[in-house]
Amino acid sequence: MSFIDLFAWFILAFLALFAVAVFVALGMAPGYVARQRNHPWPTAVEVAGWVTLICGFVLWPVSLIWAFVDVPRKDGAR
Repeated sequence: MSFIDLFAWFILAFLALFAVAVFVALGMAPGYVARQRNHPWPTAVEVAGWVTLICGFVLWPVSLIWAFVDVPRKDGAR
């Protein structure tokens, strides 16, 4: 194998690892935001983020928006 072949394999492996890292970061983002903002249902937001990301990215932004939405509690306490 020549140097160019090895370099190409290195770039391919790096891009594959980078794609996995981006996928994991996107999956964790809604749950992380919900926990940081003290959302009433952070686990539900986290699950929604992962499920919508795995099943087809289309609804993933909805789970991210849900993480930012402040739901008022019925008892009025914050």
